[in-house]
Amino acid sequence: MDATALGVLVGLIAVALVFDFLNGLHDAANSIATIVSTRVLPPRAAVFWAAFFNFIAFLFFGLHVAQTIGTGIIDPAVVAPRVIFAALMGAIAWNLITWWAGIPSSSSHALIGGLLGAGTAKAGLAAIAWKGVLTTVAAIFLSPLFGFLLALAIVLAVSWAFVRKTPLVVDRTFRILQFGSASLYSLGHGGNDAQKTMGIIAGLLFAGGHLGERFYVPLWVVLSCQAAMALGTLLGGWRIVRTMGSKITRLTPMQGFCAETGGAATLFLATWLGIPVSTTHTITGAIVGVGAARRVSAVRWNVASSIVVAWVVTMPAAAAVAGLFYALAAWVT
Repeated sequence: MDATALGVLVGLIAVALVFDFLNGLHDAANSIATIVSTRVLPPRAAVFWAAFFNFIAFLFFGLHVAQTIGTGIIDPAVVAPRVIFAALMGAIAWNLITWWAGIPSSSSHALIGGLLGAGTAKAGLAAIAWKGVLTTVAAIFLSPLFGFLLALAIVLAVSWAFVRKTPLVVDRTFRILQFGSASLYSLGHGGNDAQKTMGIIAGLLFAGGHLGERFYVPLWVVLSCQAAMALGTLLGGWRIVRTMGSKITRLTPMQGFCAETGGAATLFLATWLGIPVSTTHTITGAIVGVGAARRVSAVRWNVASSIVVAWVVTMPAAAAVAGLFYALAAWVT
């Protein structure tokens, strides 16, 4: 490999890690919103807690999501440095816009939209791996629904189990249990989300012939991506914490535990199946579920509906921006 090609490869890996860092920054709220809003932990302690479990997630999960991102969204034959650059820039631009506006959109689907936009800009619709894309699009709707239903079922079961306990006992119990549920959700977040950047970097290496004939994720890629996401989580996403933790519905420690547990179970299942779901979608669905269990009017549906609009717009918006970056890169080079 000549010096120019090596420089391009290193530069793209750096951009991918920047995206991973921004993913942690943008999605920190998903891991800590409930535990902060219930005042179980102060914000600074909560982000350290979440970042630690984000980092160690690779010890608990296989790399099935990375495989999907690396080979199952666009045809590996289409993958090239210019495509990866455009995809990452589309996702990063959309992440920054929604972070600034305090909108809990999906970093995952911004990245997938970026891949689709850049891939189709290069090779048209033939670039799309339809099976992986359709599975991912289905997960846009199914992951928040699963989160909603699981959290609703858990909160109803817990309410029945603690019906004879005093509010003080319930509050104290779930303040302790929320440490565990927040840990599980942070594990699920790190396990699913960090793998998306692993898939991008490994896909780039595979397309360049640096992995041989078999696609896999090198250990240094795994550790780099987990560390970048954990660092982003440490810096936090306070604009979005407020939306997730209090604007949708007010949460008690018991409800926070149920939302996190339902969301974590959904993420664990999706990661095991290799489906790149949105942690934002999942925890939002779970929070709506626990709010609706109290009463339908407890959910601020206007806030929830504006978040859904952001979900629908994310993939096409990121794809459009990525297409523009691809055209710009083609024009410059």
